[in-house]
Amino acid sequence: MNGRQVLLYFSWSAPAEAAAPLTVIDDRFPAIFELRRLFYPTYESLADPGRVDQGIDGFLEHVQRRNFAAFAEQAEAHTGRAAIQVERVARGGSVTPLDAELLAGVDTVVVISFDSLRTAQAASRSEIDAVERFLAVPDHLIAICPHHDIGETSAPTPQARAARQLAEHLHHGDKVIPPRQGFGGFARSLLAGLGVAVQNQFGLRPASEPDGSPAPIEVDESLDRLRLLEGVSTFNAHPHLPHFERAEASLERLEVLARQRIDLTAPAHPFTQNGRTTFDALLQSMPDTFAAALLISDTTLWSSSAGGLDSLRRFWSNVLGRPRAPGA
Repeated sequence: MNGRQVLLYFSWSAPAEAAAPLTVIDDRFPAIFELRRLFYPTYESLADPGRVDQGIDGFLEHVQRRNFAAFAEQAEAHTGRAAIQVERVARGGSVTPLDAELLAGVDTVVVISFDSLRTAQAASRSEIDAVERFLAVPDHLIAICPHHDIGETSAPTPQARAARQLAEHLHHGDKVIPPRQGFGGFARSLLAGLGVAVQNQFGLRPASEPDGSPAPIEVDESLDRLRLLEGVSTFNAHPHLPHFERAEASLERLEVLARQRIDLTAPAHPFTQNGRTTFDALLQSMPDTFAAALLISDTTLWSSSAGGLDSLRRFWSNVLGRPRAPGA
């Protein structure tokens, strides 16, 4: 037990997510009753409306949050301290910003940016300043993690937009995901404020082995200064993962630590039409960008719900057990 303190920060507004109209399929989480209908009988343990809200709030509380319980449990076992878990806007409406007060005494932060773009979550200037100060300490590490942005298109006509969205939908093949679903506005705004803007593009289907397990990742071992990927062979096989597109200053301040192969047997995605066979799955800050380490990954790298858990647990252990910086 190394005494590190982990903060798991869910940057969504739970009330805003839960209030999305069920009459609109785009840009919202599914409701419990929808999961029960699509995947019967998998979720019938959540069928009691007296115990589980059958709407979106029930999904957030009983499915989404629980996907990250394994990481929180491992963090406590590894460090000897319970992971702090905070929602940006909790179910009752209370707001907890990612500010200096919350970051005090914390050395490892994972920002789960599962906030729908529809809810317009954005980091304030004081939050950006607080994270900059956090990154000024060499022993610190922060992972900023948006999810996918599916169906985003600048096509000029409704017909062209629909065709693009259908192509993306057929590629990832997940019936739960609507034509348009974007996450990660908080992460985008925070990264832009830190001078390392990244776009979490698309929802790409990663390659998998014949038994359905995740295919091996491609690691640039020469860049793995903290040995975070030592013994890590795969990430997960979540059916729709983002490519992290760097632009302008980010190209000089962020590097690609790991890539995942795209499932080229899936229906074609526009991203693969130029010959791309991999997507950038894990970025890290270059040595002279910040004193601390900044990682950018998909939210599901910290989740137990999409396979590859043994390898993910090794990654989590490497993050939690990384060596202390001199003088820390």
